[in-house]
Order: sequence, then structure tokens, then C-alpha cells
Amino acid sequence: MASPEPAVDPSLAQETPTTPTPTTAHSSAAEQEGPPQPQEPAPAAEGESEEVEEEGECGFCLFMKAGGCRDTFVAWEECVEAAQKEGADMVERCHEATANLKKCMDAHADYYAPVLMAEEAVNERAEAEAAAAAAAAAAETAKAKGWEPATEGEIKEEAVPQPAAGEEKKEETIAQKEKKEEAVSEKV
Repeated sequence: MASPEPAVDPSLAQETPTTPTPTTAHSSAAEQEGPPQPQEPAPAAEGESEEVEEEGECGFCLFMKAGGCRDTFVAWEECVEAAQKEGADMVERCHEATANLKKCMDAHADYYAPVLMAEEAVNERAEAEAAAAAAAAAAETAKAKGWEPATEGEIKEEAVPQPAAGEEKKEETIAQKEKKEEAVSEKV
């Protein structure tokens, strides 16, 4: 018994000209309108990929599991899933698992560098946003109390360290003592 061959349009299999002819133009139109080509994923395959993503096998998960922190990542992932099912605070519940994962990733920084750099960028952005929010809140408070916000020049002047009033007097006293000692030593 002969094995069944895939259904292929014989005109497509035989034609391989490099210059377009009316038949190849017709074949191109037939390809676009014809049944789905084998390169296209079948509907079952799409459903399978959705199941894989639902199971947590996204690109990020695959990347994390391919490195040296596979077991630590799986433990963290299970903790997060359990917290979600229970409606618990994930940050609070999975603090230890998150810390363990971070330590492991730092130990394998050569592999996890892209994730670590992205995390650092997110943290820096969050700090900048928090600083901007704090500055805005301080300006609002000052405005509510009737204070004028400091100008940039005033801020720069405040940033330059100025000696305390008492220190200037100490420096003058020390300088005077040194002059007296020099005068005494010259007389001797």
C-alpha cells in the first residue's frame, strides 16, 4: 500500500521560472486564494501555544529557566501563583523567594545581565519619579503656606558650604596666636 502524499498543486511544484510569466502570475494569485500552505500554523497548534503561555512558559519564563536559577525561579513562580489564588499580598508572601531569586541572579550575573539591567533601570526611574513627586509636594506645601519657592540660584548658594560664624572667630583667634608666637620667636 502506497503512503499518501501531501496535497500539492502540481503546477506549483513544476514551475520555478525566474521571470514572471502569465502562468506564474496566475499561480501567485492561486497561492493567495488557495488552501492554507503547510507553513501556516494549524488551529490546534495555536491553541497549544496559548496553553503553554497560560502554564507560564512565556519567553521570559523560558529565559529564566534556561539559566542557573531554574529551581529558584520555579519556587518563586509557585509562590506567586499561590498568593494569587489565595488573594494574598504577593510582595509580602513571596519576599523570601524574591530575595533568593535576586541573590541567585546576582550569582549568575553573566547570564541574567539583561534582566538585572532592566530591573536597575526600573528602580532608577521609580526613584526619579519619587523624588519629583516629593519636590512637587514640597512646592505645594510651601505655596500653601505662602512661601515662595527657591530659585535655582538660591539653591546653588545654599549648596555651597559656608563656615559657621563661630568657626570664623576661631580661625581669627588661631591666626592671631600664630602671629604672636612668630613675633615672640623673632625677638628671641
